[in-house]
Parts: sequence; C-alpha cells; structure tokens
Amino acid sequence: MNYDIIRYILGLVIELEGILLLLPSLVALIYKENEGYPFIIVALICIVVGLISILKKPKHQEFYSKEGFVIVALSWIVLSVFGAIPICLNGDIPNYVDALFETVSGFTTTGASIASNVEDFSKCTNFWRCFTHWIGGMGVLVFILALLPMTGGYNMHIMKAESPGPSVSKLVPKVRDTAKILYSIYFGMTVLQFVLLVFAGMPIYDAVCTACGTAGTGGFGIKADSMASYSTIIQGIVTVFMILFGVNFNAYFYLLRTKNKKDAFKIEEVKIYFAIIFASILIITLNVLNRFGSVFEAFHHTAFQVGSIITTTGFATRDFNQWPQLSRTILVLIMFCGACAGSTGGGIKVSRILILFKSAKRELSYIIHPRIVKRIKMDRKVVDKQQVRGVSAFLVTYLCIFIGSLLIVAIDNFDLVTNFTAVAATMNNIGPGLNVVGPTGNFAQFSYLSKFVLIFDMLAGRLELYPLIILFTPAVWKKN
Repeated sequence: MNYDIIRYILGLVIELEGILLLLPSLVALIYKENEGYPFIIVALICIVVGLISILKKPKHQEFYSKEGFVIVALSWIVLSVFGAIPICLNGDIPNYVDALFETVSGFTTTGASIASNVEDFSKCTNFWRCFTHWIGGMGVLVFILALLPMTGGYNMHIMKAESPGPSVSKLVPKVRDTAKILYSIYFGMTVLQFVLLVFAGMPIYDAVCTACGTAGTGGFGIKADSMASYSTIIQGIVTVFMILFGVNFNAYFYLLRTKNKKDAFKIEEVKIYFAIIFASILIITLNVLNRFGSVFEAFHHTAFQVGSIITTTGFATRDFNQWPQLSRTILVLIMFCGACAGSTGGGIKVSRILILFKSAKRELSYIIHPRIVKRIKMDRKVVDKQQVRGVSAFLVTYLCIFIGSLLIVAIDNFDLVTNFTAVAATMNNIGPGLNVVGPTGNFAQFSYLSKFVLIFDMLAGRLELYPLIILFTPAVWKKN
C-alpha cells in the first residue's frame, strides 16, 4: 500500500473542498446572511490542512487498483465529514449526525433529507446542499484528474473506482483528456439548463440550485414541495434534462467529437434505457388518468416522476405515494434499474441488467443445446468473461448489503414498505421512497444506528460498492 500517494491525493481533495466552500460563503455575502461565516472558517481550515498534506510530494507516485479504491472511498468520506461541519455550526442542522446524513446525501446525489421544511434553511446552506449534488455527480476525483496530470497512467485506477458502471473506458488515449471531455460536457449541459430555466421565468438563485440538482441527478429541492410550485414549462425542462443526464456520456462524446455520429444512436444500453422510460410513462399515465384533469396533465406529471426515479434524481411534482399500487410498483422497480453506466445517475445500471438478462438467456440455450458456443455481446462487441463475472459478483454483493441494511433498519419498527424503500432509495441514490420516507416525508425519524447504516448505503451505492467495502479488508492495508 502506497500511503504517501493516498495522503497526497486526500490533501488535494481537502484543499479543493476548501475552495468550493467559498462559494456558499459568497452566496451568504450576497444575501447578507450570518450563516455564511462557518463556511468561511471551514474553508480556510480545509485549505490549510490540504496545503500541509501536499507539501511533501510522494517519492513513489505509482499505485494500483487497491490504492485507487482506497483513495476514492476515503476522499468521499473526508468530503462529507468536512462538508457537514458548516451547516452544523451555522444552526441550520444543529445535530452533526443529521448534518452528516444530509451532506452524504448531497455528495452521493441521493437527495434523501432529514429536513421537514427546507425553506427554513439559509440560502447559503440550501445552495451548498444543491451544489454538493453537482460536485458528486461527475465525481470530484475525475475533476482533479482533469486539472492535475499524474504520471504513468496510474490515475485510470482512480477513474475506474469512482466512475459508475460495470466497465470504464477511455474516450481518448489519455485519462486526463477523457476527464476534461466528461467535465466539459457536464458543465455545458448544466449551463444550458440554467439558461433555459431563467428564460422560462425561474429566479436566478432557484435556477442555479435546480440545475446543480438536476445535473448531478441529486434531487435536493429548495422548496418544501420540491418542484410542484413551479410552472409546467419549468417542470418540463427539468424532466428533459433529468433524462438526458441519465444517458451514458459516451453518446454525447460520439455526437460532439467524432465523425460517426450515428454511433451515439446505436448504443444498446441507451436504447433500452429510453424504452424502459417510454413503457413506464405509458403504463403509469393510463393508471393515474382518473386522478388528473386531462391526459396531458397525467402524462406531464408521470413523465416527470418516471424521469426523476429512473435517473435517481428524486425531484417530485406530485405525491406519488398516493398513486395506485401498479404505478408505485413500477416506480420501485425502476428505482433498482437506475440510469445508464457512465452517466450521473445511480441504481444498478441498465448495462448490468442487460448483461444479466443475456447471461440468463445464454444459460437457457446451454440447457437446450449443451454443445452450443454462445457469447454475450453488447453493441456488437463480445463482453469478456471477467466483466460478466464482475456483474454477477456485484449483484450478490448488492443483495447482501441490501438485506443486511434492511434487517438493521427494521429495528426501528417502521412498516415494511417504509424500511424497504428507505434502503432502496439510499442505496440506489434516489432520495424519496414510500410511506414515511415518501415525497412529503423525510428520514428524520430514524435512529442514529439506522442513519449510519443509510449513510453507508448512500456511499456504497454511489461508489459501486467495492471502494467502500475494501476499506474493511485488512489485507489491503498491509504496507508493501
């Protein structure tokens, strides 16, 4: 284990967080809020601690997968621990455990909240909550890779550990250039949505917070009713961008940077992703039609909610907890499905589900034709055995953590639907669940034990399980 490189990169992360904490301080200055002072204090502490950590550069900069996974897991924990301090000190969330829950929910783009009324928060705190979504959406370490080159190509281990999906590939030969491309697309789409929201009549502050929450597919709202009080046009814009941020960013790369733009429309995962969305919207619209005044109104709110859940954003325009059982069941199912790999969305990912289905189909073929040679393909390319094995292992690990979390959370004695969807909503980085944790509810009533379990689930879900689990493996910490 190369401890020096871990210390050095964690120092960079802490320093970067210190710089980012100055933004909510600026918001507090604009709106003349005293709640901004803790942001300045913690920002300065982070910058100093970060600078001290990076004063001595590592003698050996080479590192491998285990260091990459440890760096990613510790970075997200450190980000959350420091990021929670200002909103605890300024009194908006005086309990540190609750502040940590809220901050982890922000960075992991979950959107699960302990707040009963977010409008009681200061504007700088609400901005920080939403901005953490944007930071965590593409990944803070991907951002660092875009700015600071690491020698020897070892940074690919970091990118693999932080980027969502069963596999991660470079869009261009250099990892740094890949990171730059991803963040350029991410930033460009965020700005485009912000401009459209402002033109649609949304106040600038609201538009910034909403664009950050949508881009990161996070879902923290700045109003008690989430997105319900905004106009139909604004809700429509958010619907479109939620779905777009759930698309594999490779598709946008093909559209913007390559000559073969048709390749963007041939990505199998993206096609299935849109098929699931359209099918879900159609069925739920028909199912809730009698609850709305017109077909358009039913379609509009259904499309918003399906886009919000499958991309794991978590915004709401209606209390879908009151919808018929069929509609609620479909929403819970697409919670697990999630968005595409290589997007800012959470969940199991469409690509993994595709591989699992194709793997099951292949096994069925072996039963019928034992001597057949059948390979699993995605986008006309053979999926190697290691990747198929990795998807199966991921599913087993996912189920083990899910069941373990569900059993612990059940100690609080809430009903099964509440417990099940609370774990599903946090582990898949969605935010709202059903019943007590529905769109009009929150997670405040859970015990400290359950909150720490759900914090673990949020981090595990965002980091694709293994980076967090590897921290508890003794063999990893042995010095080479």
